[in-house]
Amino acid sequence: MAVAAAGGALAAAMAGYFSFGRVSAAESHDHKTWTEYEGSLDSSQYSALKQIDKSNVTHLQQAWFYPAGNNGLLFGFNPVVVGNTMYVIGKNNAIVALDAATGKEIWVHDNDNPRFITHRGISYWQSKDGSDRRLFFGTGYLLHAIDASTGKAIDSFGDHGSVDLRVGLGRDPNSIHQIQSGTPGRVFENLIIMGSATGEEYGSPPGDLRAYDVRTGKLVWTFHTVPHPGEFGYGTWPKDAWKYIGGTNTWAGITIDEKRGIAYFPLGSPTYDFYGADRAGADLFSDCLLALDARAGKYLWHFQAVHHDLWDYDFASSPKLLTIRHNGKKVDVVAQAGKNGFLYVLDRVTGKPIWPIVERPVPPSDVPGEHASPTQPFPTAPPPFARQSFTPNDIDPYIADPAEREKIRKEVADARNLGLFTPPGLTNTIEMPGNGGGANWGASAADPAAGFVYIQSKNAPSMLKLEPKAPRRPLSGSPAIQGRILYLQNCRMCHMSELQGQPPSIPSLINIVPRIGVDRIRSAVTNGLSPMPAFTDLTPGDVDSLITYLTDPSSAQVPPGVLARLKSPPQSEGGAPVRYWTGYGYMDSTDGLPAVRPPWSTLTAYDLNKGTIAWQVPLGEVSRLAAKGITDTGSYWPRGGVAVTAGGLIFAGTKSDSMIRAYDKDTGKVLWEKEMPAAPEGIPAVYEVDGREYLVVCARPGAVLAGSDAGSRQNSEQAPGPDAGASANSSGKAEVQGYYVFALPSGDQSSSH
Repeated sequence: MAVAAAGGALAAAMAGYFSFGRVSAAESHDHKTWTEYEGSLDSSQYSALKQIDKSNVTHLQQAWFYPAGNNGLLFGFNPVVVGNTMYVIGKNNAIVALDAATGKEIWVHDNDNPRFITHRGISYWQSKDGSDRRLFFGTGYLLHAIDASTGKAIDSFGDHGSVDLRVGLGRDPNSIHQIQSGTPGRVFENLIIMGSATGEEYGSPPGDLRAYDVRTGKLVWTFHTVPHPGEFGYGTWPKDAWKYIGGTNTWAGITIDEKRGIAYFPLGSPTYDFYGADRAGADLFSDCLLALDARAGKYLWHFQAVHHDLWDYDFASSPKLLTIRHNGKKVDVVAQAGKNGFLYVLDRVTGKPIWPIVERPVPPSDVPGEHASPTQPFPTAPPPFARQSFTPNDIDPYIADPAEREKIRKEVADARNLGLFTPPGLTNTIEMPGNGGGANWGASAADPAAGFVYIQSKNAPSMLKLEPKAPRRPLSGSPAIQGRILYLQNCRMCHMSELQGQPPSIPSLINIVPRIGVDRIRSAVTNGLSPMPAFTDLTPGDVDSLITYLTDPSSAQVPPGVLARLKSPPQSEGGAPVRYWTGYGYMDSTDGLPAVRPPWSTLTAYDLNKGTIAWQVPLGEVSRLAAKGITDTGSYWPRGGVAVTAGGLIFAGTKSDSMIRAYDKDTGKVLWEKEMPAAPEGIPAVYEVDGREYLVVCARPGAVLAGSDAGSRQNSEQAPGPDAGASANSSGKAEVQGYYVFALPSGDQSSSH
């Protein structure tokens, strides 16, 4: 299977058909506004504003704060600013318009289904004369359009203001419980181009790419990411795979070359993430960077980073467009960071790698029925940004208990560990970077004209072990016992046997019912809640039994014989194929820190004019360790991403120390840092109103991690600091979840360039 393809004669005709020229990214957008998710259509997370720079960044002060309530899904919204108006998610996951200079509410749009919302950003469109201005966002399985001036639903869009995203996927719409992504679509001309978050469990829907008319909501084009008969790539799957394979979806950001009309889609892994006996082949277009004609959805080229993915190594960050100097010439490129620690750099018109990417042999699978790809693509340049091996010598030296440290060392020593792309097996298998490591959503940014890319990444190993997934059988016993059995069959692999979860990404379910309520649990199980899939085979009665068990786990004493059968299910039942599954396998010690030695997160600067790493530094710290003088560890499990500015700065927030920092983009040196009352989790946005430059970042009280003292501060009933701007709610507690906005004092301001 070729690593990259350009569609044969199509590639040769592309220049004439699209009038492609060598148009630099800097020319297609001036980057002085933040009217799009991630700043602009090129997803650069870059601002050309210079008022805040290296010389004055230490003078930053909080200008205002907007509280956003206790929204469980608000964990990384990237505000959009159009003129003097900022659009955000507010209390109860309402869409809110704010005065971008003061934070004063202009209007609030309440949602009927607020729990499942596009929680990372929003899409904005306006007509050429500016008379029609719209916002697009999703809740549940619906795409909504509202008036950006008033917040009112636009009745002429779709069915009274919304479009059902379940329709048109070739499956029964009523069988689709999870489709809408937390990442917004991308508006291009008069289209809203949509990805999806399908889940990657058995039975998930396909991740078709689709474009809708922004005025009417009518479907304009569809691209099948699992090809149908007769379509390019169909032969890389079993013949009927398009009928049952799901995933292969774009849940990260979509990027568009505005001048050329090319849309770039980072695609995810197919179902099931870690076992693929039912999808033998390279599985196009999974794990691909896919280029389509944005206006028509026609295939242009693809690059596949992982053949027949068995590691959940989906592309989770948006592609970056920039111009570099290569072999003495200016070349427009697209750079895509992966969970596996590689940065892939391709010519954005042809998909040809800028530096050779070679196929190398990788370990085979030892699982019955599995056919792992014998080779995988390895970039020869630039070098990887994340660690790609984990040995007994790499155990975290700060694990407090020597016995636990030795236990983890032995587990690593005994595991199957043949390097990058070791397939998951029936015994413990090391995955490094783990499926939660490397570059995730929002993690990369670019200086488009300078040819630099900056990547926030995690060094986080996983330990995978496949087990046969037990087929459904009749249940017996009390509701609590039935719920316990259902939990072991469906939830244990991720939330663990004793409900303890795998923080910070997979929460503990201990006391979950009083914490979040029955309705929310029922909705999450039925409809999914990323990264948790929807459990479509559970009946309402099953869910009731599961909730009964979660309410009082001690009441569910399952007979030993039943437990034994659950642990050793039959290899097949009724002629049905065996399905294997595994948890995500995050490797943490009991104090909540990674099993691998630090740094646990890094910020890496790439000079793509040379194909080299210019610098790499730890990203943040862990508060408790820093208090003991243990520094340069990097933050644990940062979420969100970074923003780069022409003022020479990189802004980044970290969870485990609740800090927002400004780094020197030329050296990686920390120039400014501010401890926040809540943990920043989003992508910062940089904007200007009336000649004043602002920085805004979303933050919330995060899960309390062992090894961090952030929780006591974040959950305090005391108001956070004199300049925090937090307001008190009806209970008298300070509201710290929301949007923190910084600017220079009035005396330090000068006109930005």
